[in-house]
Amino acid sequence: MDEPNSLAIVYHSRTGGSRQMADAAAAGARPEIRTRLLLASETEADDLLVAKGFLFCCPENLATMSGEMKEFFDRCYYPLLGRIEGRPYALMICAGSDGTGAARQIARIATGWRLKEAQPPLIICTNAQTAEAILAPKTLTHEQLEDCAALGAGLAAGLALGVF
Repeated sequence: MDEPNSLAIVYHSRTGGSRQMADAAAAGARPEIRTRLLLASETEADDLLVAKGFLFCCPENLATMSGEMKEFFDRCYYPLLGRIEGRPYALMICAGSDGTGAARQIARIATGWRLKEAQPPLIICTNAQTAEAILAPKTLTHEQLEDCAALGAGLAAGLALGVF
C-alpha cells in the first residue's frame, strides 16, 4: 500500500560522510513528509514500492558508486522494473575529488527504472587524496550539511505539493 508523500532515503556509508549527508537530508525533509532512512544493505524492493520519491546517497569509490550501493541496485532493479515509473528521485555523492562517475552510474539506473530526476546530483567533495585520508572517518562541514538538508527539503516540498 502506498504512503502519501513518502520519501525513501537509501544510503551506504563506509567512513561516515554519506551517513551524515543522508541524516541531514532526512532532517530537512521530515517537517514536510514521512521520511524513511534505509541502509542499502537492508533495503528490499518492497521498501521502495511504498515510497512516492527516492533519494539515493553513497560514497564514490574508485570513480564508481560504492559496492554496497551497487548490490542494492542489483538486488532491487528487476523486481521494481515497470513498477515505480515516473516517481521523482535525487542523489547525493560523498567523493574524495570528483563524484561524477558514481552520479552517472546511478542516473543510468534511474533512467532504466524510468524515474524523473527532481534535482541535479549533490556531490560533496572531502578532498581525501591519500590512502589514510580516504579511509579516515569523515566529518562534513556545517555548510555541506546545510546543502544536504536543503536538497531533502526541496524534494520533500515537491512531493508534498504534488509538483513531481
